[in-house]
Amino acid sequence: MDTQMKKGVLEMCILIQLTLKDMYGYEIMKLIQEFFPEVYDGSIYAILRRIKGDGYTETYMKDIPSGGPARKYYRITAEGRTYCNAMIMEWEQMTKSVEALMEKREQ
Repeated sequence: MDTQMKKGVLEMCILIQLTLKDMYGYEIMKLIQEFFPEVYDGSIYAILRRIKGDGYTETYMKDIPSGGPARKYYRITAEGRTYCNAMIMEWEQMTKSVEALMEKREQ
């Protein structure tokens, strides 16, 4: 898959997960790598920095129950939810278009 397209898909996947719950960076990285094992840690953290810089997420520190150091959690903002919903709609339209083209090819 094209690198730019993959970045967009990963960004959408991260934002979708953050609509479900706040997550810390390592937790997000492990979840994404479950489905995209070829993606490097640095790529995910770069996306997290970018979407935070764009105002789609914000961070806060949260203590962990075991007494270890506090973790930086990411939460989606209202602007991030709007952006995520727009991305999902674009994705759905694009996949419908590709499926329609595939059906034409099979005829």
